[in-house]
Amino acid sequence: MRSEFGWVEIGGTRYEHDVIIHTDGSVSKRKKKLSKPWASEFGHTPLSAEELAFLNEETPEVVYIGTGQYGDLPVTPNAAKLLAEYEHIVRPVPDIIPLIAKEQRKYAAVLHVTC
Repeated sequence: MRSEFGWVEIGGTRYEHDVIIHTDGSVSKRKKKLSKPWASEFGHTPLSAEELAFLNEETPEVVYIGTGQYGDLPVTPNAAKLLAEYEHIVRPVPDIIPLIAKEQRKYAAVLHVTC
């Protein structure tokens, strides 16, 4: 797994959009529309609890939030509250990738590929 501004490569596939890595290892596109209502408040489309609802079904042991190449993705208070129910690590994507590479537990991740 590796990344640069605007993309992340997972399992040999390059994604040029934000992604979710699910507990079964599958990758899907992040549903940023769910967080659009908070964009004006945060000056950027943040990560909200609505986007993280999948965690309740997948019940990971740890959640990784990659806040972009430079760590600028805002996390809403409701997302922070939901994340508090799980062991979680919130850091820029370049810092998250090596942690995921070593992870042995069941995990989920949200990776923002720009800012």
